[in-house]
Amino acid sequence: MNSPLSRRQMLAASAGIATAATLHGRAARAGGAVVISSKNGLRCVQEAYRRVTGGERPVRAAVMGVAINEDDPEDMSVGYGGLPNEEGVVQLDAACMDGPSANAGAVAAIENIKNPAQVAFFVMEHTDHVLLVGEGAKRFARSYGFPEQDLLTDKARAIWLRWRAARSRNDDWLSPADGSDLELDAQGRLYGTIHCSVLAPNGDLGCATTTSGLSFKIPGRVGDSPLIGCGLYCDNDVGSAGATGRGEASILSGVSWLVVERMRAGDEPTQACLHALRRVSEYARRQSRWQPALWAGDRPSFDLTLYALRKDGQFGCASLRAGKDERVFAVCDAQGARHETGALLYPN
Repeated sequence: MNSPLSRRQMLAASAGIATAATLHGRAARAGGAVVISSKNGLRCVQEAYRRVTGGERPVRAAVMGVAINEDDPEDMSVGYGGLPNEEGVVQLDAACMDGPSANAGAVAAIENIKNPAQVAFFVMEHTDHVLLVGEGAKRFARSYGFPEQDLLTDKARAIWLRWRAARSRNDDWLSPADGSDLELDAQGRLYGTIHCSVLAPNGDLGCATTTSGLSFKIPGRVGDSPLIGCGLYCDNDVGSAGATGRGEASILSGVSWLVVERMRAGDEPTQACLHALRRVSEYARRQSRWQPALWAGDRPSFDLTLYALRKDGQFGCASLRAGKDERVFAVCDAQGARHETGALLYPN
């Protein structure tokens, strides 16, 4: 018979397990549903969890979860109340992806439609296209009964007016040398998004990402959120991933696809996120040769947060750098809805 562990051995083993959970992601109860989202997604994960445990497809649960934020005028990063482009027009981007079918749908630069993630779902379900943009996306939405409405709230308009009054004719669309426009500040230019990944009790996966994009952007600018492999990606054999933060950095590195592929290769979710962020960091260092504000000291001057959910129920999150709790993310599983803290590539 093996000798029992001493109390000291048991404590040491417990500490090792706790450290591994912190570094490599947390595991849900075996066979249980898991939903993860960005920091602003606490209500989102609750709704998506309720739906997926009630039998809805994970992709549909994700889409309806993020709809809570799209409908909320106080969430100025998505949907109704999102901050507008430089002309004062709210243009929205969204995508969703279904694990079992490996299918996806997306819309970009859509105006006057409050729930672009739901329109993306209809693109996925009713066409053989993946991405519709601009006026065509709006016409498609209207053909399926989505009502048009003005998405610019008084609060968002007031912020836009202050930004416009401060803007100079000499301003360009490169980041200033001091990096000031890369701060996540509702009074300046804001990168805001919500991502949601869902694991069903049967192991199926689905995800959605929706955003109003970079505030005061050039009309027609499209970020990473509606681009499959960038703002989100899902493989039913492996897991699901998404991104929030600087969309251009996400696009140039294909971060969500990379996170899923790293999990396929054996990485734990948080490890996979950190691997992708290292690539983002290296690309930012190279790009800083022509846009110096992208690099500050020994690291990128912007932030990007990645979220990962593996098919076995493990999940994780990592951000480039600390600041305003960007690395905090939302989770809902059998233990309930809560915020957890992810890893940092560049701790303070």
